[in-house]
Amino acid sequence: MSPIALRAEKITKAFPGALALDHVDFDAHAASVNILVGENGAGKSTLMKILAGAEQPTEGRLLLEGEPVRFATPAEAMAKGIGIIYQELDLCPNMSVTENVFLGHEHTRNGLIDRKRQTQITRRIMNHLEQEIDPGRLVGDLRVSEQQIVAIAKALRHDIKVLVMDEPTSSLSSQEVQTLFATIRDLKARGVAIIYISHRLEELLEIGDHLTVLRDGKVAAHAQVSDIDMPWILHRMLGETRLDVPHHGAVARRDPLLTVNDLSYPRTSSGVSVDHVSLEVKAGEIVGLFGLMGAGRTELLECLMGLHPQASGTVTLGGEPLDGRLGLDQRIARGMMLIPEDRQAAGIVQTMTLGENITLANLARYQRMGWLPRNPGSEDIAATVRDLAIKARSPTQMITTLSGGNQQKAIIGKALLTRPRLLLMDEPGRGIDVKAKAEIFTIMNLLTAEGIGILFVSSEMKEIVALADRTLVMSGGKITAEFTRGAYDENDLMLNAARTRVAI
Repeated sequence: MSPIALRAEKITKAFPGALALDHVDFDAHAASVNILVGENGAGKSTLMKILAGAEQPTEGRLLLEGEPVRFATPAEAMAKGIGIIYQELDLCPNMSVTENVFLGHEHTRNGLIDRKRQTQITRRIMNHLEQEIDPGRLVGDLRVSEQQIVAIAKALRHDIKVLVMDEPTSSLSSQEVQTLFATIRDLKARGVAIIYISHRLEELLEIGDHLTVLRDGKVAAHAQVSDIDMPWILHRMLGETRLDVPHHGAVARRDPLLTVNDLSYPRTSSGVSVDHVSLEVKAGEIVGLFGLMGAGRTELLECLMGLHPQASGTVTLGGEPLDGRLGLDQRIARGMMLIPEDRQAAGIVQTMTLGENITLANLARYQRMGWLPRNPGSEDIAATVRDLAIKARSPTQMITTLSGGNQQKAIIGKALLTRPRLLLMDEPGRGIDVKAKAEIFTIMNLLTAEGIGILFVSSEMKEIVALADRTLVMSGGKITAEFTRGAYDENDLMLNAARTRVAI
């Protein structure tokens, strides 16, 4: 077995009213991929922040190559060779790729930033990652998957001994995942200890060497990945919890709730377009939208929400045409709501509480004579927390202190308070654990039983196959195939996701 690069001994972390970690032991072996799994709220991210100097343990200690260490800041941890790539990317969207890669560690020459050298190094790192991202592009203009690559490049710029990756593939395509895995194997060959967190359990079995399971802030199991399988992982993550997601049954013969004809959106700077897309969603129906990165799925949902006024084509909701000039507010008022892909940037307001986020889209309902009461929507907040089983100490808890799955439920709760007829859900299961996904998918089924139509995007083929009544496949901005439940498999999805001609 390879030597231990970083050891956490009896790590305990207590927050007001909650014990996040309870005497956790964790070893990160050099030249290995050390997997950490557990439900949302199990304590994974808290442990990683402690390892990377972003949080301080209440009890316990860290040993780096056998020597006790204590990091007051992430910069101190990085100086000792410990880097971290967070699930929610810590990038500056108004700065270039190169500026982000070197932020806080700029190369200088004669007292000035040596931009030419920084650009050369950034391009070399991108070539190593087999990416063609222009070092001069603004990060805010990149897609989420490209931003993830920038975060990885930022970490790889340092001489690292331990690299923590928190959900690094949550926004990557299959091809990009394999590129990342090649980079990870290269780092292993150089002796780097990789600490890897992911909810895509198939990835763990492919890339992992050692595995630790956290449950409720405690270590539930340790194992060599070569000695275990998927049922072993699920059982130790969830105990006896079942993950069966009941399907709401066949959709009755109903008139279309949403009708889209010839919707088109000009090609963007990233090369993505929506090309004469036509589709329907019935009341009480779940329609899946599958495609590879850059297929135009997110852009399609954004067009439906009126976020791209230059889009052409016709959209009808409940028999009522939606004029292309109608913006976001007007479309929400007519019964359409979007659950965005980027939870942190577009789904929540990070400086607000859970309750404030839930009521944010409905403040006009609570105002009296132009003023808001002290606790607007308190009854709606309580009902939302109860009905969606949001795990939180209080509605006054800051939204960012909740697990990813509970943040996602809060976003759904905010959407439901607008009383939508149609929900557009962009990657609703991204970056959350198996149990949280099952809970959210169950919520989706319950909503369709109430007559709400759902059009949802997912990069996970298993999610699409299990949940959708019908599935549309996109490639190159076009719809390339349509399938009904039970009449296709994952091979059909992938085959049509690589096509560019219209097949329906």
